[in-house]
Amino acid sequence: MKTPEPIEKAQPLQRISAQQMPDHLPEESYECAARLMHPDVQMQVYTHRSASSSLLVPAVAEPMLVLVLSGGARVQERALGQAWSGTDVVADDFFLTMTHEPYEMQWQTREGAEFRVVHLYLSQRLLDVAAHSVWAGVAKGLRLLDVSGAKDRHVAQLVRFLHKELVEGREPNTLYVDGIAQALAVYLVRHYRDDRTGLKHRNALPAYRLHRVLERMNGLLGSHFSLSALAAEAGLSDFYFSRLFRQSTGYSPSQYFIQLRLAKARQLLSTTRLSIIEISLEVGYDSPGHFAQVFRRHTGMTPRQYRQQ
Repeated sequence: MKTPEPIEKAQPLQRISAQQMPDHLPEESYECAARLMHPDVQMQVYTHRSASSSLLVPAVAEPMLVLVLSGGARVQERALGQAWSGTDVVADDFFLTMTHEPYEMQWQTREGAEFRVVHLYLSQRLLDVAAHSVWAGVAKGLRLLDVSGAKDRHVAQLVRFLHKELVEGREPNTLYVDGIAQALAVYLVRHYRDDRTGLKHRNALPAYRLHRVLERMNGLLGSHFSLSALAAEAGLSDFYFSRLFRQSTGYSPSQYFIQLRLAKARQLLSTTRLSIIEISLEVGYDSPGHFAQVFRRHTGMTPRQYRQQ
């Protein structure tokens, strides 16, 4: 199996957030089967078909749990600019992170096999309630250990219960989802509490707000950037939104918006026959010359050179 080439730190525009993965992967390589949006629980289900990808996982306030539903892959992770570490995973292996900083993740599926995973986010509020029920009087902001490619049958079973309710049920039952999510939160704080970091909590955008903002950003790539519109989507002032967004993603909203625009441009250059003028308009640049200037500054080549490589 070929080891994926590391991404240079100086080329952050090649990375995407976990929430934006469907918008940047080739259509034939994945299927986003279902999504559950809930104030305390978010779930996204993906099927990857022999795809090697790289993405930037933003540092949200809540724990993110990824469970392998079926198939297998070689998964690699690294802090920005650091060396990659790899893990071979199969069904029911899981990842858990509450990192303060964004980190990179990439994988290569086993040849010819589907790799199905579920991304699950639990709110910090739910985690704090669970911690209080286990350790009365515990302060808010409890954190969990980072786990890579571990196996825990209780975690797998609870996540699969949520997955079944989402995928096979006509409409997810809120009471059932709440109960399973609470049980999972209690289990995680009992068995995966990180005592080394104490209970100090770093502010960041809650996952459900970050998800809404990123979806809004991706839908406005052909329009002018509006900080106020994004802040309103998050229900925050411009200043406070900018501060929390940077803490969550490592970039200012405008910098991240440029990343999304250029990621879309690279996709169009690689997969369509649209002219460079058409692509520049598609990603919000009225002037092809300005588009080419921005593209070259961030990628080291012109749009034409990128298409021809």
